[in-house]
Amino acid sequence: MGLELRNITKRFPGVLANDKVSISVEPGEVVALLGENGAGKSTLMNVLYGLYEADAGEIFLDGEPAVLGSPAESIESGIGMVHQHFMLVPVFTVAENVSLGNETVGRFGTMSARAAENTVRTISAEYGLEVEPSAIVETLPIGLQQRVEIIKVLQRDARYLVLDEPTAVLTPQEVDELFVIIEALKAAGKGIIFISHKLKEVLAIADRIVVMREGRTVGETTPDATTVDELASLMVGRSVELVVDKSAAQPGKEVLGARSLTVLDDRGQVAVDGIDLSLREGEIVGIAGVQGNGQTELVEALTGLRTPWAGQLTIDAVDVTSASPREMFDAGLAHVPEDRQRSGLVLPFTITENVVLNRYHEERFSSGVNMHWDHAEQESQRLVTEYDVRTPSTSTTMSSLSGGNQQKVIVAREFDRQVRVIVAAQPTRGIDVGSIEYIHSRIVAERDAGAAVLIVSSELDEVTALADRLLVMYEGRFVAEVDPSVVSTTEIGLYMTGSSDG
Repeated sequence: MGLELRNITKRFPGVLANDKVSISVEPGEVVALLGENGAGKSTLMNVLYGLYEADAGEIFLDGEPAVLGSPAESIESGIGMVHQHFMLVPVFTVAENVSLGNETVGRFGTMSARAAENTVRTISAEYGLEVEPSAIVETLPIGLQQRVEIIKVLQRDARYLVLDEPTAVLTPQEVDELFVIIEALKAAGKGIIFISHKLKEVLAIADRIVVMREGRTVGETTPDATTVDELASLMVGRSVELVVDKSAAQPGKEVLGARSLTVLDDRGQVAVDGIDLSLREGEIVGIAGVQGNGQTELVEALTGLRTPWAGQLTIDAVDVTSASPREMFDAGLAHVPEDRQRSGLVLPFTITENVVLNRYHEERFSSGVNMHWDHAEQESQRLVTEYDVRTPSTSTTMSSLSGGNQQKVIVAREFDRQVRVIVAAQPTRGIDVGSIEYIHSRIVAERDAGAAVLIVSSELDEVTALADRLLVMYEGRFVAEVDPSVVSTTEIGLYMTGSSDG
């Protein structure tokens, strides 16, 4: 009988997010849900999980109407969600995280740690989710933290699981392990909705594929009846070039240099351990690595957001080790941050206000405390047109745009000047194939115009496609430099986990 969402409609002011959307999943089935950012996938899943109330439509569980007015009611009905950004308490143990909110109480009114650990062991053994119950979550690799999230859901007797971008930060080996777990869940009769932008993975794991576009379902197929190119075209509504089109690099002189660079994290621990880095004009250098191995701190040091503890940074042979973000900007550095909403944008501000965030002090945009908003509006309109930002108006707030269009605003603001060096962290994380194609083309164009480019990404397909040279980072150091045109993702994945056998 399964789980069925039938003709779900959800409106927000000025937006029809879901327009009579129907999707179903049977026990023991994996249904992949694809769509661009803003296609309505998240809204639909939030309706299913009780976070939103649909304006029209019905949800059925095993043939019976279900009223899911809150996450608690959805969980009680056997629906669980594993979010892309894990909902774990880092300083708690695995068992404490799994039992949080659903504790087993001991004889004296306290939580029974033994019962919680036994629960973890039982579920782990049943589904191949091996993890140590007493381990502190923040000490675990990302792949094991994800297992904890899945155990949390299963501990609440979930029969249907929503996995939201579950492979976004996993190594290739961890993805393989996750797929083994998904097969075990299928064999146990669990129904799974698998949301992803990675089309090859969808073809590898799904039984059925449902595609959404502009709030509607526009197609349903199976892996053996479609291809990556066909899925991409169905998502975007046009043909999409999935291969990065670039000529061989013509590297010139060094633009940005790091010598014996050491950077501390927020706890005062060494995050970047004495590395050397050289970025040359006309070249893209990629950094691959599992998140949490010093990439974030390195990017912050390179862009003036974090002062190095030791070592030296130069741009065009000028010392910028202690430079501020504005001084880095004035030196010709462009920064695409890894978290666009937290570090790249002010979401309640309009597109125009965000476009001039780092240029408001320029004479054309302000005189003293007075802003020249007419000039800022003209600049914003030009960039929206040139960089293909899909918006009804430049006065639209950033929070109203899809992730892909938010990213385009950042790229437009950062790239639309004479840049010497680009530092782009996770430049296409969580955005759709159409926006990925566009942003990749802009990055290559900047390289060809003579910029030195650094790409930091956990997406191996992305760094191997874009990079002219590829570095692998592990525990704050570069452990390998490889040729991205010949190296295998398996080899890179081994380096990413600290193996020297790659």
